[in-house]
Amino acid sequence: MSEPFYARGVRFSCERCSACCRGEPGYVFLTKDDLRRLLARLGLEFKAFFRGYCALVDVGTGMALSLREVPRENGSNDCVLWGAGGCEVYEERPIQCSTYPFWSSIMESRESWRREALSCPGIDSGETRSREYIEERLLERRGAGTIVLSYGVDPECSDEDTILGS
Repeated sequence: MSEPFYARGVRFSCERCSACCRGEPGYVFLTKDDLRRLLARLGLEFKAFFRGYCALVDVGTGMALSLREVPRENGSNDCVLWGAGGCEVYEERPIQCSTYPFWSSIMESRESWRREALSCPGIDSGETRSREYIEERLLERRGAGTIVLSYGVDPECSDEDTILGS
């Protein structure tokens, strides 16, 4: 088996440009750890957080909990956690965000990496990230476990303990 293109590392440093937080529509699926951190950071109970920050996305096996987007007049779709200064919860941002751009779809080939670099100025600049670092991020994301609610479960009638399974 051949070595991955990033075997000797790649350069990446987040420039906090918000390009991955704004513009094209997309989903930021939440894990239980994400939810715990965000509730604590924002000082909210689950129902208030759900009403203000979340959307449900049908993933074929149930409804996944995602951050919602805020459509802007210019046609941009901004993450609900993006503000004038960038990500308002940067240090506690969801695992999907903190592992970017080290996602399987981006790391599958040098061509995918270069294609992503067209929209991310942090790719191929700054700090060299080792193969070990990259593979830790890939595993972290794969093992995180998105919150998926059974069809028919109403988050408005659920509490934090029910959602988190505690």
